[in-house]
Amino acid sequence: MKKFILDLSCVSELLQRSLLLGLLWCLCGTAAIASETKPNVVFILADDLGWSDTSLFQTTKFYKTPNIQRLAERGMTFTHAYASSPLCSPTRSAILTGLSPARTGITTPNCHLPQVILKATATRTGPANQRATFPSSVSRLSTEYYTLAEMFRDNGYATGHFGKWHLGATPYSPLEHGFDVDVPHWSGPGPAGSYVAPWKYPDFDPNTPNEHIEDRMAEEAVAFMELNKGKPFFLNYWMFSVHAPFDAKQSLIDEYRKRIDPNDPQRSPTYAAMIESMDDAVGTLLDTLDRLQLAENTIIVFASDNGGNMYNQVDGTTATSNAPLRGGKATMYEGGVRGPAVVVHPGVVEANSRSDEVIQSSDFYPTLLELLSINPQPNQEFDGISIVPALQGKSLGRDAIFTYFPHSPPVPEWLPPAVSVHQNDWKLIRIFHGGENGDHRYKLFNLSEDLGEQHDVSSKYPERVDAMDALIETFLENTQAVRPLPNQNFDPAKYQPAQEGIGRIKNTANPSNQKPKPKRVKPVAGWQADGTCTLAVDGDVLVVTSRGGDPYFSCPLPKPIRQQTMTLRFSMRSQSAGHAQVFWHEQGVAPAFYRDRSVRFDPEHDGRTHDYVIEFSPAKPVQAIRIDPSRAAGEMQLSNIRLTTPAGEVLHRFKP
Repeated sequence: MKKFILDLSCVSELLQRSLLLGLLWCLCGTAAIASETKPNVVFILADDLGWSDTSLFQTTKFYKTPNIQRLAERGMTFTHAYASSPLCSPTRSAILTGLSPARTGITTPNCHLPQVILKATATRTGPANQRATFPSSVSRLSTEYYTLAEMFRDNGYATGHFGKWHLGATPYSPLEHGFDVDVPHWSGPGPAGSYVAPWKYPDFDPNTPNEHIEDRMAEEAVAFMELNKGKPFFLNYWMFSVHAPFDAKQSLIDEYRKRIDPNDPQRSPTYAAMIESMDDAVGTLLDTLDRLQLAENTIIVFASDNGGNMYNQVDGTTATSNAPLRGGKATMYEGGVRGPAVVVHPGVVEANSRSDEVIQSSDFYPTLLELLSINPQPNQEFDGISIVPALQGKSLGRDAIFTYFPHSPPVPEWLPPAVSVHQNDWKLIRIFHGGENGDHRYKLFNLSEDLGEQHDVSSKYPERVDAMDALIETFLENTQAVRPLPNQNFDPAKYQPAQEGIGRIKNTANPSNQKPKPKRVKPVAGWQADGTCTLAVDGDVLVVTSRGGDPYFSCPLPKPIRQQTMTLRFSMRSQSAGHAQVFWHEQGVAPAFYRDRSVRFDPEHDGRTHDYVIEFSPAKPVQAIRIDPSRAAGEMQLSNIRLTTPAGEVLHRFKP
């Protein structure tokens, strides 16, 4: 028998090697798993939050935003952050697609209106006092786009949308665009009814009396994070705040009322209270990320969808001021498109840092792809760029950004349909066909010397205008933008160039403070003309002639129609301008017609007949209807006006 002698020292060495290899394997495996842990992403989008509405730029001491400041201390604040549009829906489409509104065709916030439009079209006629026409905007975000949410979902993320959407109801809701969760599943342009309960969201009731919708949205978002804390998640928190209607917690309003400085342009206690509730929601999200120990592995983006609303009134003053910027929401000036923005990414973005690089809403999609090392889809293109170099403290080296807004809302600082380009410190606005003989007109500003855009230097630098306008032309061609055309109905006798930039401020806070109504005249076909219009009948057509301002007309019903969801249907041909609104008078409720009992919509003012279906859900029987058909001078012809059920059953027909 052979004897084998085992060298224990060798065994010891083998064991040590095995243990070492095993340890190394475990460490490498752990490192590999750690490297594969995907960062969570929280995208916070405020609604109508202006550049001066937070403490980030120290423009006012009236507002309290400690949580937004806390967010800034964790990441990078951008001083030159631009929305892709001065109105909300176009910017929201840019965030989700990385594309300019010029390319998607969503150029106005009409996505809550009944008519589904998936392709923008040019119009050849418009109001006689306008040199250029307004293109017909797309009214839904098409499901053909590969959205930011779909990208996250396809890469293993749980996806949740909370708050405002305004890109279309089912089948164009968040649930059809890549989100697993959508709360409160609301397609309207703002909060349903009010911020403080009772609300009017279908199938979404408050948990407590007087609950604030932003508190509730934050609570729902917390539940989403807690449910998905074991996997990567994309939380899309698009706030209702601080969009109209202007209401807030009474205790906060009372507190801010004590702090008003009459010399500060920021002096609305209601608006300040709304901002504090918005900031509280940001704090709730940050607290939850800290508590769940997720903050170090979460990217946070905070931005606004457009500039501050400086043309509605509340508390006897404008809601806010964007000073030192000119203009606000719905204008092409800086106050309409420039706002606060913060990006947080621990370990990648330096804490408490600032950047003067120019960024835009369409940049966020390609930026998140690069931060997460995710490739875009084959043939997927973006109008935005990745801003990762800026997040690393470097220059972006971009040539220019563009804002396309081919519309003209009648608000202070309004402009005719326009497109702008920012290049370094220079900004050029092209006003489509705003000059003589159908030529374009231009405004040029040097923002480093004239942040308030008070001095148009286009005549001083014609070569720069030509060079920057060539950039605009290339942009319009690349995006295949549907452009305004010379208006074939233009009447020079009705054109008032001196009125450009002068708008009527509408008091939406206190109807009792409005100017006295003009003397009532004899009703026409049951309709009573009010505001700034007269009525006449031409066969089966109700003819409305507006002098501008606020034309409206109303009609009582023979008897109240019981509470139910109903629609006002009619055909209208308009040569006026501006948004429209339908009000209903609920039995026993005063005042008869009030903003909370209304639906706003954007009619086509192109001189052609269009059909409209306005749906609403009254809380009590309805006893009268009011129509505000426009916000400008011009003639409108309405026919086949009737109240129906959503299925089309006629409840009452208004006979001319």
